[in-house]
Amino acid sequence: MALFGRRNILLALLLLGAAAPFFVNSYQLFVANLIVVFVLLSIGLNILVGYAGQLAFANAAMFGIGAYGTGLLQVHFGLPFWMAFPLGAVIATSVGLAISLPALRVSGLYLALSTLAFAEFTRWVFLHWESVTFGAGGFKTPPVSFEPLPVSKPVGLYYLSLILATVLVVLAQNLVRSRIGRAFVAVRDGEVAAESLGIDLLRYKALAFGISGFYAGIAGGLYSAMLNYVSPEGYDLFQMVLHKAMIVVGGIASIGGSVLGAFAVVALLEGLREVKGVQEIAFGAILVVFILFMPGGIAAFLRRKVRGWDEPVHRAGPPPNPDPAAAARPASEAARP
Repeated sequence: MALFGRRNILLALLLLGAAAPFFVNSYQLFVANLIVVFVLLSIGLNILVGYAGQLAFANAAMFGIGAYGTGLLQVHFGLPFWMAFPLGAVIATSVGLAISLPALRVSGLYLALSTLAFAEFTRWVFLHWESVTFGAGGFKTPPVSFEPLPVSKPVGLYYLSLILATVLVVLAQNLVRSRIGRAFVAVRDGEVAAESLGIDLLRYKALAFGISGFYAGIAGGLYSAMLNYVSPEGYDLFQMVLHKAMIVVGGIASIGGSVLGAFAVVALLEGLREVKGVQEIAFGAILVVFILFMPGGIAAFLRRKVRGWDEPVHRAGPPPNPDPAAAARPASEAARP
């Protein structure tokens, strides 16, 4: 069963994704690109909620800020996508850092309500600041060009998304196993205890919100380029429900679970596309089922059944060097007091 460990499964998904443009049609390639974008959103939210323990509902808003930032920089200032895209991610990261300031004073339900209010305010700005955001009708973005590479826009954008997602998945795995990741877990498990250990709450909460905003901003820029269109309804409360569903289904505090959760949610979303009126009901039911019967998500289930799905928050150190003199002594002598 170790053959189905986390690394092998993720590597198989990466190889399958790399080969996808050669055997899928244009619509299936769009869905595959959507999965990659949602992987980024799921990982960013899981770092904030699962590892740092900050119950926030602003991920859809930062997703929208990344998309609007990338698109508006192209439309209003004439910047090419390759300049507007990283700047949009920087804007979303800055907003994430700003949201972290109230998190030092409030937590739990109060933090959830304050970030939800911020998300609704952001959507109100998208809708009503018509001179900048073009209001409810949204706006078209210029098409992305991959010249001089001999690839079409959908294929080039898909590979760009896949490369960025691969790099950011590896970065997230290293992050949660580093000193920063362990500090996030300490803050999640007890803020008073974390402070007693010398952990700066403001610094690490701001870092968690900033990282989450960066991942959402990257996803938003890619999403706006995929659609060549940005509008407010793409970043509403239902989008936030999707993001929460991904980390609950995949597994809270699990990078591998974030990947699986994004894949499962997008697959379900496509399966229910013909019955759009019941999508909210279906996702609500899924959340209830996983919270009640599989609280750890798919990753926890695999962790119990399959070897190789453990995700420690520290790197394994080298094995201790045995004492050569002790190893050379006979066993009877070694046991002698």
